[in-house]
Amino acid sequence: MQCYRPIYPVKAFTFDLDDTLYDNEPVIRHADAELNKKIHQRYPALRSMTNDDWFAIKKALINNNPKLASDMGKLRWQTLFTALGKTGLPDDERAQAASELFDFFYAVRSDFEVAPGVKAVMQKLANKVPLVAITNGNVDTHKIGLAPYFSLTLHASVTRPRKPYPDMFEEAIAYLSLPSQQIMHVGDNLIKDILGAHRAGMQTAWLACNRKMDLRSEKLAVLPGIQLSYLDELLTLVE
Repeated sequence: MQCYRPIYPVKAFTFDLDDTLYDNEPVIRHADAELNKKIHQRYPALRSMTNDDWFAIKKALINNNPKLASDMGKLRWQTLFTALGKTGLPDDERAQAASELFDFFYAVRSDFEVAPGVKAVMQKLANKVPLVAITNGNVDTHKIGLAPYFSLTLHASVTRPRKPYPDMFEEAIAYLSLPSQQIMHVGDNLIKDILGAHRAGMQTAWLACNRKMDLRSEKLAVLPGIQLSYLDELLTLVE
């Protein structure tokens, strides 16, 4: 553990999920590949679509409704629905097809379980203080085995702007009914997590499980309170 700021008593933790408690990139890459296979099997009219084509749809949707940038689920569904316009399906059948494809992706996207060592630490932390999940993603915490440790899970949405916007941090603070300085947010992204939580008055801990942690190679706006080498170092703050 490396400290950059004074550490005050910690009465609760909030956690980012993706790339903090598990490596999310291979999970999403696999889910995208499986979704593409399903699309190509069912809808030949979409086989010629490139990654640039899919990105262009997403960009146009966000330009039309910027709030979609905070809701990965709705954005993916809308993207699928828009692309399926090439199939000539009536709108009701197109909506049903988009929902089926989205449900397939969501199931594959959440088809893994967090490492036993991580769950063991989370259980020990949960026995000591309340834990809240704050995520810009849409992983199913029940399927991946993390739900039992969190008393509340907040997902970004069209009505709950994504980090680093303050909304989810403030909602977590209100839920925990604690001074913000007594809550420590743990996350991998130095802008979305560390800057966002710092602006909300929370203590911060930087932990990334998907890359070498070197501040010199990161986009940095504010130093974290502490930099962790291992998740279980958090136990020293509550024991």
